[in-house]
This record gives sequence, C-alpha cells and structure tokens, in this order.
Amino acid sequence: MDMYNSKLFAILMHFDKYEQNRCRKYIQSPYFNRSEELLTLYEAFLKAINSSKKNGGLDKTYLWSLLQPDKPYDDVRFRKYCSDLLKLVEGYLSQQIYEKNPVEQATYFMQAVESKKLEKLSSTAVRTAKRLSKKSKYRSADFYLKQYQIEQTLYDLTEFETKRSHRTNIEQIALNLDVFYLAEKLRILCAAITQKSFVKIDYDFLFVQEIIKTLNEDDFDAYPPIALYHQIYLTLTEAENENHYHTLRNLLTKYGSLFPPREAKDVLYMAAQNYCIRKINQGNRQFTQELFNLYKDILSKDILVEEGELSPWYFKNIVNIALRVGEYDWAENFINQYSSMLPELLRENSLTYNLAQVFFFRKEYDKVLEQLRNVEYDDVAYNLGSKAMLLATYYETDEMEPLYSLLESFRAYLNRHKDIPVNRRKNYGNLIRFTRKLTRIMPGDQSAVDKFKKELKETKNVASLNWLKEKLAELED
Repeated sequence: MDMYNSKLFAILMHFDKYEQNRCRKYIQSPYFNRSEELLTLYEAFLKAINSSKKNGGLDKTYLWSLLQPDKPYDDVRFRKYCSDLLKLVEGYLSQQIYEKNPVEQATYFMQAVESKKLEKLSSTAVRTAKRLSKKSKYRSADFYLKQYQIEQTLYDLTEFETKRSHRTNIEQIALNLDVFYLAEKLRILCAAITQKSFVKIDYDFLFVQEIIKTLNEDDFDAYPPIALYHQIYLTLTEAENENHYHTLRNLLTKYGSLFPPREAKDVLYMAAQNYCIRKINQGNRQFTQELFNLYKDILSKDILVEEGELSPWYFKNIVNIALRVGEYDWAENFINQYSSMLPELLRENSLTYNLAQVFFFRKEYDKVLEQLRNVEYDDVAYNLGSKAMLLATYYETDEMEPLYSLLESFRAYLNRHKDIPVNRRKNYGNLIRFTRKLTRIMPGDQSAVDKFKKELKETKNVASLNWLKEKLAELED
C-alpha cells in the first residue's frame, strides 16, 4: 500500500494551511472522532506533505510505530486506520459545503422539527427558511429545487394530509418542481446537443417534444433558468435565425448576474461565445465585434476570476478578439490589469506572448522580436502561436535569412512533437508551405498571385489565414 498514491494523500495535498487547520479541528472534535490514533495519523500525513523532502515519512511500518508503538505491524488494522481517517476527511469536506449553504441548513432544520414534532419551533423554522431563501443571490435551477424542498417540508409540517378542508401550498410545491425540472432538462439537452457537434454520440431523452411544445405555448420568461436554457436550445437548433442569439444576449444582460459564476461563465456565456465563434468561422465578420462586446460584458459582471485566478485560455482569447476589432490600447490595458491573476506557472509566458501580439498588430515589430526571440514556451499552443508570429514578423520586416531559418526549424518542431493534434499540425504545416511560396512571388505577378489564391482557397486547415490573404492582396497592388 503506497501511501503517496492513496486517496487520502491526494486529498490532503490540495489543502492549504488554513484548510489543514480547519480539518484538524474537525478531527479533534469528539462529536466526529474519538480516536487519538486518527489525529496522530493525520499529523503524520501533514508533516510529510509540508516537508521539503520528497517521498519520506509515510512508510507503513513507521506510521504504525506512531499509532501502536508496542504492537507488531498489523496490515488489516493499519488499513482500517487509513480508511477511517479518509472518511473523516471526506466528512470534513462535506461539512464545508453544508456550512456554505444556509438555505439547506434551514431546510434540514425544518425537517428535524417535523420529524421530532416540535410544534413550538415550526413557525420559526419556516420563517427562517423562507427569509434565507428570499435573500439568495442566485436564481439558477438549484434555487427552485430548494424552494420545492422548503414548500414540501412546510406541507409536512402543517399536516395538510389530515386537514383536507384547508387550502394547501401544493400549487407552490408543483410550480417549483416544474421550474427546476424544465430548467435542468433543458440544460442537459443543450449539453447533449453541444457534445454531439464534436463527437457522434446519441442520447435518448424522455418528453423532449412535449417540453418544447409547452415552452413554445407558454411564457416562462419570468423564470431565469428556463428562459436562458430555452434560448440556448434555440440557438443550437435554429442557428440560422440570429434573432435567437440577440434574444439570448438580452437575457444574459438581464439575468446573467443571477447565476453562480461558474455556471454563468462556463455554460451560459460560453453558449453565446460558441455561437459567435461559429458565425465568425462561417465568414460573418460582425460577430467578431459581438464576441468582443460579450467578453466585456462578462468582465463587467466579475465572473471570470475564480478564487483569485483567471483562466489563461480566456485571457488569450480576450486579447486576440480585442486586437481583431482594433482595440489595441484596450487589449494592452487588459493585459496589464489581469495578468497578475493568471496561474503563477503560466503567468510569464502568457504575459510575453500576449504583449507580443499587441505589438504585432501595432506593427511595432522590433518589440515583437524583443518579446519572442529568446522565449521557448512550455505550452504547445503558445509555442506554435509564437513561432507563427515570429514568422510573420520576419516577413513583414523583410528579414529573409532568419525567416528561412525559422521555416526549417518550425517544420522540424512539428515533425518532432508527435503529440500535437493532426489538424493543428496541418494548420501550421500549411502556413509554413504557403509562407515559403509567398516569398517567391514578385509584386505584380498576377499569374502567380492567382495560382496562389486558388491553391489557398482549396486548402483546408491553414493557420494565420487572414494574414496570408492580406499579404497576397499587397502583392496584387
């Protein structure tokens, strides 16, 4: 049993000092644990994790000597200690989530009051649950699930089953359940349709036609998760109708802040981004500006940064789109403002690469070379992008000798790195091939330009395609 490959070690490795201390207090609590050995084992794990030495301090026999110094090693019992400690740590993690959800706590309190028949506490329990629910910031599907649970528990507390002449809250129970169900069904359906666009996978869902018919016949705009996921569904199934996208944008402006940041960023706004990207890829240039506006909207809602960190993928895409719509100063200000929020290991690479992009679009080629010439990126995407940018910079500055040298080393890089996806390899391989041909065309040689243009049009998977077209147009003049 290798303790360094255990689930227990994997979980504890993710704890910072604050979480280590919080978990220690949980384990020390006699309500959750009465075994001093488990606390000793926990401390031994932390000592090994916090130590500068690698692979030391978690030998089974050594750990056993800390737990039972006067007894011979017993593997079955040792495994039991590890299993019990793992359950405690898992309990601690669950407790943290529970403590962050006051509405759930209040709902469970209502259930406890009902099960114990504590009638004097009934009104207080109901009032507290409803007050906390109304204070909830978000109105995602989960909000309506909690509302359903509160109303259902209220129904049980009031003993409506035995008071059949009274008007009950059964309508509220059903409404909240319906909203949760419709919203979640739409969310799952949209996820399935999106996945199907990448991979040929078919899913079979019940009541899809009935749900869509209901949504088309009734007005659910007052319920944010239904309104948004229904609109996303329409952008996926009736993509040619751009009005669906604009309606989605209006709903995001209206309701975007009513969803947890991760759902808003990774699902709702991502659906709008994907629609824009599909339109851009189809040649609809106006959606480039639309995508930039969308990114600015996301930034204004403060949902991109999670736990103090910004995704390098988002960072790069935002800079790229800002530059494509000519917002050079905005892009540079964004880089300076947000680069400190990038993960530390990727921060320097992201900063140099994206600043180089700004300088390239401004045609400040000396600064591009200063940023990129001596940088070798660990990330493949950055490496490929920087080489493509250097290639274009050498061409723009008429530096033919370093350009031809880069063309050769770039091709060797693609051949050497077999882990690069096939389509991406083709993209950059074609860029190398067309750039080499570009250098051989004399200005005004219309026959060569036409031949190049025809070949470029017939070739799929070409990186820096717009740049190549721009350079070709210059040769026509």
